[in-house]
Amino acid sequence: MPPLASGAATRLKGVTTALYRRYRPDTFADVVGQEHVTEPLMQALRSDRVAHAYLFSGPRGCGKTTSARILARCLNCEKGPTDTPCGQCPSCVELARGGSGSVDVVEIDAASHNGVDDARDLRERAAFAPARDRYKIFILDEAHMVTTQGFNALLKLVEEPPPHVRFIFATTEPDKVIGTIRSRTHHYPFRLVPPGVLTGYLQRLCDAEGVTVASGVLPLVVRAGGGSVRDSLSVLDQLIAGSGPEGVTYERAISLLGFTDATLLDDAVAAVGGADGASLLPGVARGIGRGTEPAPLRG
Repeated sequence: MPPLASGAATRLKGVTTALYRRYRPDTFADVVGQEHVTEPLMQALRSDRVAHAYLFSGPRGCGKTTSARILARCLNCEKGPTDTPCGQCPSCVELARGGSGSVDVVEIDAASHNGVDDARDLRERAAFAPARDRYKIFILDEAHMVTTQGFNALLKLVEEPPPHVRFIFATTEPDKVIGTIRSRTHHYPFRLVPPGVLTGYLQRLCDAEGVTVASGVLPLVVRAGGGSVRDSLSVLDQLIAGSGPEGVTYERAISLLGFTDATLLDDAVAAVGGADGASLLPGVARGIGRGTEPAPLRG
């Protein structure tokens, strides 16, 4: 995996930019755990076989919107279309992490712009040529929120767009995107990131941040994040924010995340295996004494 992208902290009067924003990938090579998506996209860019419309689907926090922005960078890079943005031209700079955004890349929150009138407005905007770059790219986030009437109003445009227009739909619920739209896109399903991959990524991030993390903490973070990179970074960010000079301790992590100490679990398993109720009950009592509810004694 390539070196971790720089995420030097941005601070304003003691406020630090969230980790998931500081370390948002700028290239496909930086996207974590989605090689089944990024490698075919990079090959399509290298061979100049880019589709006019894409559908990125999958669980939240796995890189759909980020990958849509990276694809837009690749398509509008002055040296492109390319599988790796140059990072220096105006389009690449504007679409990079912390950039101002490009006038030729339009991000639309479909949760609040999902009706027929919004679709008609998009059609009118698509009719105009790009102001500066190669393509006018529309990224529709939360695409499943678009109404059936709204999708039908977009259908002809998505089916036969002007040469300068590209569409990228991002959704957590692809089945709610009507079939006539789905069939006109290249569909790339994103997945939850495996624990081993995500743990290694978080360790490299902690090293880059200069943060000491006790043994056993990162697996807890990965479990709490449920395979979502963004959720895992949010959990880690919270633990780092509340850590002292000693770094993120195991005790602080299990207390904040609501997990049971592994030692208590080991003792409980040994007691059950040995049919030793006298040893089991004190262990459960210790867990309850630490504020853990009896039902979800979990590790």
